[in-house]
Amino acid sequence: MSRIVLVTGGGSGLGKAVAARFRAAEDTVFITGRDTHRLDRVAAELGVKAIPCDATDPRQVARLAGELGPDLDVLVNMAGGNTDLDGTERPGTRLEQLRGAWLANLEANLLSAVLTTEAVLDRLRPGGAIVNIGSIAAEHASTSYGAAKAALAAWTAGLSAEVGPKGLTANLISPGYHAETEFFRGQLSEERKVQLIEATHNGRAGQPADIAETTYFLASAGARHITGQTLNVNGGAHTTR
Repeated sequence: MSRIVLVTGGGSGLGKAVAARFRAAEDTVFITGRDTHRLDRVAAELGVKAIPCDATDPRQVARLAGELGPDLDVLVNMAGGNTDLDGTERPGTRLEQLRGAWLANLEANLLSAVLTTEAVLDRLRPGGAIVNIGSIAAEHASTSYGAAKAALAAWTAGLSAEVGPKGLTANLISPGYHAETEFFRGQLSEERKVQLIEATHNGRAGQPADIAETTYFLASAGARHITGQTLNVNGGAHTTR
């Protein structure tokens, strides 16, 4: 049976790959993002539906929920990214700039997921799934980006307990270094890229399909007893027991 799927940040990179995977299964897929032109182009390419939305803006998120319709089966909170890499010149003193940088990453990576989930929670049908996208950076958390992703993982664990009685699962995928995305915005040196690949056990960078397939599995019938978990998809760069 065709499901209704929402992928925030679905206009590029990992989000686009996730949207394509669900669409290949003939699910009805909605993608969101801030770049309207890119969103429309990707929607036409994949055969999905585009709704422009800044997931950090409560009014836009509320409008998104209204445009979705009454039912939803899968929510993938992909919107985010390291705002320290966007080149924004923040005004104020050093401490004011630091505060602004931390708030930007918390909004982009934590509050975006919290707001979207709260807005559509009553539309998610029993048997549905919430999949949040974290980062291996959460294991270090020495930056605002890492700390925001660590907070997202903690929130996901609590969310699982909240939505479990509704027949829903909630999990987080934590990617390592993935090629073929715009995450580093051209700021990743070849030396650092080699280091990230050498840190894996299988000697390769992640690919968008790795995250797409893991997301699809977590939303499948075979994953109904997996909830409240962080799944590390990083080739062994960070291991758990």
